[in-house]
Amino acid sequence: MTLRNEPPARCVIDPLARVRTPADPACDVYLTGAVFLDIIFTGLDSAPVRGTESWARGMGSSPGGVANMATALARLGLHTSLAAAFGDDKYGEYCWETLERGEGIDLSRSRTPRGWHSPVTVSMAYEGERTMVSHGHEAPPPGPEPAAASVPETRSAVVSLAPDRPQEWIAKASAAGSLVFADTGWDETGRWDLEALPDLAYCEAFLPNAAEAVRYTRTDDPRAAAHALAERVPLAVVTMGADGAYGVDARTGESAHVPAIVVEALDTTGAGDVFMAGFVTGSLAGWPLADRLALAGLTASLSVQEFGGSLSAPGWNEIETWWRNAQALTPPSGAEGDGPSLVERYAFLTGLLPAAGEPWPRRRAVPTLGFRG
Repeated sequence: MTLRNEPPARCVIDPLARVRTPADPACDVYLTGAVFLDIIFTGLDSAPVRGTESWARGMGSSPGGVANMATALARLGLHTSLAAAFGDDKYGEYCWETLERGEGIDLSRSRTPRGWHSPVTVSMAYEGERTMVSHGHEAPPPGPEPAAASVPETRSAVVSLAPDRPQEWIAKASAAGSLVFADTGWDETGRWDLEALPDLAYCEAFLPNAAEAVRYTRTDDPRAAAHALAERVPLAVVTMGADGAYGVDARTGESAHVPAIVVEALDTTGAGDVFMAGFVTGSLAGWPLADRLALAGLTASLSVQEFGGSLSAPGWNEIETWWRNAQALTPPSGAEGDGPSLVERYAFLTGLLPAAGEPWPRRRAVPTLGFRG
């Protein structure tokens, strides 16, 4: 299969350059999970109605599932290793080639089970929301999660926690010195019991959304939930949609709130993964808590203005373009209220972005898997 005639993705900034040493592991972030083929329809005026045909004004295809997070991390310059099962079909071939050749992601711990087809998700975006339909079967043994012994030496790992589903490799990665960053999903059991997430004990940071956080902590406010979670993990971050994100550092007692950047969203698929990638990047670079939250929110806001999950993730050139425009358009300090101006809040980018160099186009989701020739 031939991909579009575009150069492979390239990161022109190493956000960890100031903290790297010769003794560091080659891998910055390790993650594992299932790779889907995502097909996204946008420009729907309303939800599909039973018995009718709906036409979408836009469509895109891209690798999905855990590929969303892996791509977002790689585009921010982190050396990313992904262990996943890929379908033994054209969909799987497309996803593998896009991630390995297009994004520079290490797939040496991934595999292609013979005769297994790719899971597929169709996402429909309308009225600021999305509806998804998925189909797939569990990969044949050993499954998309590797044995603990195959986890590479790595600075960090990103995981998704689910009730009553401990993952043995997380404890081993933590014991080996990896910083574990975790999110979670909706608890279908309805128990919302933190004791059902035993791997939380090995995590450096936990990043649920507001709805999840208040249920797990039995609080009625996302900020109170973040402080309660900080009694369990060193870093607790609660994402609050249009209200931004609030974080608590249990080690220092520091807390920070960063407002969201308001944009017109085209497709919110993968926005949470991109937020996580930004926060991991700032954390590994040793940035202050507020700057980590700011980068995470910025990258998420840029991602929702493009099709798809993985291929909507921004790189440093997109961040540099946004920063130039923000400096040109932002009113003076105090003109927007009592808080810092946008330029003041993102001033930490000044010392990072000048090395970005020439523009380098990123591959984006297109309505087909690949053009011939």
